[in-house]
Amino acid sequence: MPLLLWCLVSYAPFVWHPKYRIEAPGAVDYFQPGMLVDRDDFNREYADMKKEGKPLPSGEPANPIYLPAPHQVATALYSAFTTAPEQKDAPWLHQSLWHSIQIIFWGFFISSLIGVPLGIAAGTYRPLGRLSEPFIEFFRYLPAPAFGALAVAVLGIYDGPKVAIIVIGTLFQQVLIIANTTRKLDATLVEAGRTLGAKGWRMICKVVLPGILPDLYRDQRILLGWAWTYLIVAELIGTSSGITFFITQQARYQHFENVYAAIVIIGIIGFGSDLLLAWLARRLFPWDRSGKGE
Repeated sequence: MPLLLWCLVSYAPFVWHPKYRIEAPGAVDYFQPGMLVDRDDFNREYADMKKEGKPLPSGEPANPIYLPAPHQVATALYSAFTTAPEQKDAPWLHQSLWHSIQIIFWGFFISSLIGVPLGIAAGTYRPLGRLSEPFIEFFRYLPAPAFGALAVAVLGIYDGPKVAIIVIGTLFQQVLIIANTTRKLDATLVEAGRTLGAKGWRMICKVVLPGILPDLYRDQRILLGWAWTYLIVAELIGTSSGITFFITQQARYQHFENVYAAIVIIGIIGFGSDLLLAWLARRLFPWDRSGKGE
């Protein structure tokens, strides 16, 4: 439906085309071929030239420069991978994407390295959960970008603060979600483990972790999507880099078809990786009925 609406707005002039793209300026001195002018301005100049008997301007209905048509975005998406950037020393789109993927990977990896064990421990041992979760709830409501200046001061202006923003943005939610998932484990499994003498880390490794693994995997898939939502903000901190640098540079030069192309490729990568993870889940956890419909 969004794609259909986009095509309708782009290719049906009677729907919404508030501009005119000048084809021939006629006797209007400030009109230039290819120039976009407001419909009212074009109609006024057309009427004035007709009244004065001078050459009439001509043009076609068009949308504003910030709303390119789908075929323009598709062309820009292809050319971004095959044509060198116009700006000297600017990275190619695939280079920017690879840099952003590395930021996401390291940020989410560090977040999971801390958040998964802490979440499982907080969900397994009630006293630990009661002790830690009030602090985690407090920090969960603090916006991650607010730590940007502090992250730059501590970690420098390059990739360190960007990774830190992803960690801050996902860690606290990760702990709470995984702790809640752990508490949903069937109590009879825990009791059976205790009856058989499982305690401490043995209980976690032999009973809790295998019992929650499919749900834990599903939680991580969702949290990975959250990490992507922090990417643009994270890459604006310190030196601009990655796909954010590409988007801001193209917007600065009003190449909005390239901006849309970059946004589309982010969505394709995110959606594609989620489909891949869902397919992998069906292979790793064939006994998990809750994931059959994914």
